[in-house]
Amino acid sequence: MQRIFVTGISTEVGKTMASAIITEALEADYWKPVQAGELNDTDSHKIANLISNSKTKIHKSTYELNSPMSPHAAAEIDGVRINRDKIKEPETENHLVIEGAGGLLVPLNEEDTILDIIMPNYKVIVVSRHYLGSINHSLLTINWLKQKGYEVFVLFSGNPNPQTENIILHKTGVSLIGRIEEEAVFDKKVVKGYADKFRNILESL
Repeated sequence: MQRIFVTGISTEVGKTMASAIITEALEADYWKPVQAGELNDTDSHKIANLISNSKTKIHKSTYELNSPMSPHAAAEIDGVRINRDKIKEPETENHLVIEGAGGLLVPLNEEDTILDIIMPNYKVIVVSRHYLGSINHSLLTINWLKQKGYEVFVLFSGNPNPQTENIILHKTGVSLIGRIEEEAVFDKKVVKGYADKFRNILESL
């Protein structure tokens, strides 16, 4: 069964939408290890509202922090310290989609980052969205992962920018999953449409 970790080149690049699509395409389970902020409408809640299949199980986050900020800082405000050893993959015989928090090197505590909870057997999908500086952020993120030995794929989100996308793919050599367009609304119908579109490539990872 596949273990797919979804990370982004920054915040607000479309990780949760990508995670919903991947979860729906594979009828996978979903897990957000660290949730910071929006506890009344977490990413887990969003996934549950965006998928159509009945097979997916949403697993509880290991840490749910009140403040919408870097996990290490949100944890300090809540009077806790994130312990990497407590972040244990939930038991499931299904595919599992794991969504990170922020970017790859977002700190969990003084020593550990999101990168440190990506297990060696995980395949990593990097969500890249065009903005000034996104080439640099994409290359840094992807090359960090490749240096650590992960199998990496890229999924673009937002309006197309061929010059940006082509140079990212050329310089990294990673495989492209596809693109999530700048949709007016994301709902179950839209997510299912992308899931159907990406299913074959996701199943073959």
